[in-house]
Amino acid sequence: MQPVLVTSINGNQQRLDGGAMFGNAPRVVWEKWITPDEKSRIPLNCRAMLLEIGGKRILCETGIGAFFEPKLADRYGVVETTHKLIENLTAIGLNETDIDFVILSHLHFDHAGGLLPSWENQQNGRHNLLFPNAKYVVGETAFRRAQAPHPRDRASFIPGLCDKLIQSGRLLLVDGPTHSDVIPEQISFYFTHGHTPGHMHTVAKTDDSQVVFAGDLIPGQAWVHMPITMGYDRFPEQLIDEKKAFYDLFAKENAWIFYTHDHEIAMSHVRLDASNRYFPYAQVAAPVKYVI
Repeated sequence: MQPVLVTSINGNQQRLDGGAMFGNAPRVVWEKWITPDEKSRIPLNCRAMLLEIGGKRILCETGIGAFFEPKLADRYGVVETTHKLIENLTAIGLNETDIDFVILSHLHFDHAGGLLPSWENQQNGRHNLLFPNAKYVVGETAFRRAQAPHPRDRASFIPGLCDKLIQSGRLLLVDGPTHSDVIPEQISFYFTHGHTPGHMHTVAKTDDSQVVFAGDLIPGQAWVHMPITMGYDRFPEQLIDEKKAFYDLFAKENAWIFYTHDHEIAMSHVRLDASNRYFPYAQVAAPVKYVI
């Protein structure tokens, strides 16, 4: 197998209510892990994972971007007004036209909003999806959910985004661990459903190692502990069961777990401690370039 270059690329940051992000865990517990601000919000990143394999550039996630109008950007705690993912791609010598595939774990706005131009650019007449040379890879179940969301999570999706993806002519829907049009073969997909139906995790393998995009199954190192879930999860008990199965597969194989929302680290391994509790170790700070 070919080596895989993994690059962590920070997108726009958010601040969201800590109680919502930690579900039924009380504040006296979670505030020891992440310090909230005066509005009880905690800092979160929207981090993308760039994979470079055999000349192909594969971007996992686009983050929240800067597409919201100012009122909604304030409501959802978006920190920057410019599109930080695009800026940070530029900082490493790339631009949006250099990306061959954009893989989206699901279509919640904090994962797919970066497909859209910034609010400022929209006001100047730009409305097309970004990454014009890329194929957009989405799980079929997640895509159908975005087309017909439940009232409980309707606000998590971007109106009209599914239509834009279809109209691009570059949408690839995935319903299994592989897709014939997804190159290279070292990329595969793993699905969970507790956070949202059809949540798709990208896995990149080499002969000696692998990295898996944890998405909202494990948003960051504070959520590695098995019982910790988010208030945004559709089916928390199912998510906990899926997290156990995820660890049974990937932690036992010593895979790198890539975190999209952790405000400090990009990835880590996960192990069991003497109390039979999972914990992150060998944390790699963000931003980072790492060859597996």
